Amino acid sequence: MKDEPVLADGPLAGVRIIDFGWVLAGPYATMLLSYLGAEVIKVESRRRVDEQRIAHRAGLSDDVEASSNFFEVNLGKQSVSLNIATPEGAELARRLVRTADVAIENMRPGVMDRLGLGYSDLVKVKPDLIMVSISGWGHTGPMRDYTAYAPCFASYSGMAHLTGYADGEPNTGTSSNDARAGTAAAFAVATALLIRERTGEGQYIDLAASFALNALVGDSVMAHEMTGRSPMRDGNRDPVRAPHGVYRCAGEDRWLSIGVDTDEQWRALVAAMGSPAWAQDPGLATAAGRHAAQDRLDAGLTEWTSTRDAEQLTTELQAAGVPAMVSMNAHDLFTSEHLAARGAISQVEHPVLGRRPAISPPWLLSATPALIQKSAPLLGESNERVFTDILGLDPDEIARLAEAKVIY
Repeated sequence: MKDEPVLADGPLAGVRIIDFGWVLAGPYATMLLSYLGAEVIKVESRRRVDEQRIAHRAGLSDDVEASSNFFEVNLGKQSVSLNIATPEGAELARRLVRTADVAIENMRPGVMDRLGLGYSDLVKVKPDLIMVSISGWGHTGPMRDYTAYAPCFASYSGMAHLTGYADGEPNTGTSSNDARAGTAAAFAVATALLIRERTGEGQYIDLAASFALNALVGDSVMAHEMTGRSPMRDGNRDPVRAPHGVYRCAGEDRWLSIGVDTDEQWRALVAAMGSPAWAQDPGLATAAGRHAAQDRLDAGLTEWTSTRDAEQLTTELQAAGVPAMVSMNAHDLFTSEHLAARGAISQVEHPVLGRRPAISPPWLLSATPALIQKSAPLLGESNERVFTDILGLDPDEIARLAEAKVIY
């Protein structure tokens, strides 16, 4: 019987996850699961420090404990410093997995197998293990060994082709694509835990990041199947609604999103603008007419919004029943009264970075709240607890392994 986990609040209380994740996709998945109460033990090593610990923003030190990048995707975890590239390190990792419920990794296909830590190895020590492997293209198929950074699998998913302006290049997006893959992985883990509760059996989850993104463009795939044509990127425009875009407002880099869905909303927007002559054209009274005149709509709206305050316009248009919202930047998010009222921003104390704001868990569960249980861990901060209390190593053995740079 395994020892009691440190973190015991939330719907996943009692679940232990061994996080072999690297950079973003895997770590993001385990951070979400930690919000739900799972105990996450991150396995990392000074031999090859996680890139997020050294991918510092301008002006920060080279201290691996002072990375805001790492902080943002590793909240709520413990950390052990274990060199799994050594035989003894890999054996300790297997022993640790034996005490756990879930293992997650996002190495290139084949890496964990070569270390003796693939699913076929780990299921021998933990028969009901749930293991997730996240990679760009999956662990089967002719592309499994292709290098996979976010722009690559965003392109392969079809998402990049659909994102951007009609006269511009495809937009591969940002590291948010890794987070989308991580979110899919967290969902898969929750599902597999439910299945194991019913059947007593674990399973292996082979998650291709490109497929996780492909699932988000299903309407475009369906459109091709029905028409034989591939949908194209068209900026912020909608296939049916108009006006539908983001319009420049007064001030530096201030924008307002407006999306009109009905004739009633259009009439309300016209009234809010003071009923300018161009907007009273009878041809704009219907959705089809507005859609055919999008360039004229966008020009007229921009002329109106460009001298107005985005926040004030949001208030006025929402009061009139027109869907509109400021395009929020980071400052807007962290100072939003609405987000503050919903507890969407948490203040987290980090031993090196100090008190930092962090995005709270996205779910408000009434009976089992999701919480940021603790800050991101210092490298190896949980060594004593994990190696002594969980694995039962004595101090002399721990000292020997540290000297041999197995615990490192």
